[in-house]
Amino acid sequence: MTAGLRFSTAAIEPQHRSSRWNGVVVESYFPLQLQFQDPLQFDGRLSRTSLGHVGLSRLTSDPVQYERRKSHIKGAREEEYLVTLPRTTAVEFRQLGRDVRCDPGGFIIERGDEPYRFLYERPNDLFVLKVNRRALAERVRQPDRFCARVIDATTGTAGLFAAMVNHTQEQIDSLSETSGETIGRQLLELLGLALNEASDAGESGYSSVRAAHLARVEKFIRTNLKNADLSPDLIAESCGISKRYLHDLFKDVNGTVSQRIRDQRLIAARDRLQAAQALPISEVAYRFSFADQAQFSRLFKAKFGVTPSEFQRDPLSFLNR
Repeated sequence: MTAGLRFSTAAIEPQHRSSRWNGVVVESYFPLQLQFQDPLQFDGRLSRTSLGHVGLSRLTSDPVQYERRKSHIKGAREEEYLVTLPRTTAVEFRQLGRDVRCDPGGFIIERGDEPYRFLYERPNDLFVLKVNRRALAERVRQPDRFCARVIDATTGTAGLFAAMVNHTQEQIDSLSETSGETIGRQLLELLGLALNEASDAGESGYSSVRAAHLARVEKFIRTNLKNADLSPDLIAESCGISKRYLHDLFKDVNGTVSQRIRDQRLIAARDRLQAAQALPISEVAYRFSFADQAQFSRLFKAKFGVTPSEFQRDPLSFLNR
């Protein structure tokens, strides 16, 4: 796979470097205001490619401050996150009244629909993932709560996520488009799992118990999507909780158990259609325990705005809307 963009200031005249860097950063992420320690001596490199749901970039540069202002947000068409993994030195980030410092070995999430300030005072090497809010919200409950919070990526699932980002970047030029889309989905899944684990660790007391139960329930649902017998009764029995408590848990996330099962099946079916475009739609419907193809098509269009056949013909055009 060829990277969508490769940029370096090396061959650019010094007086134009900062403006060209500003332009390529805005093109890669979204409108930002940049401040440079030394505009004439500035040096930077940026590569970017698309992995289906995920945009992956590597940014290596001298110190810069990036600021997302209210004026930048007025024309935004969709909500997006940047997931930033510093590799050389710490970054400082402020959003929603919270100030954090993220050292190498961690990562932070920036909301694109809220003002923020992001900076590093020494030359840095960063991996940055650009993720659509809808895609992440399909995998983790209320992703906004993780913004302006440092996630430890030295162990556990977060460590696997960081390692996969690094390995993907190393192999980026050898990936086919299909492989890239598959890896993009896997990165999203790992990110969602890592954030859910961070949520469990960050809660305390009574809320921690409920969060742990909810995380276990959601994991059970995702693992058993192909089981035609998946139901509130089976979930409650398998997770060691009462059916009444199970339904009460889902009031915390403004939904129902049945809605969650249906939505997760539709998401999994959509991803399957994208990964195997020659697969008959009826087979996908059967695989994820829908009553028939007609029911599957109706529910699929209600959730995603297109029919399964329309999506299967050109999945990327709908995913990038």
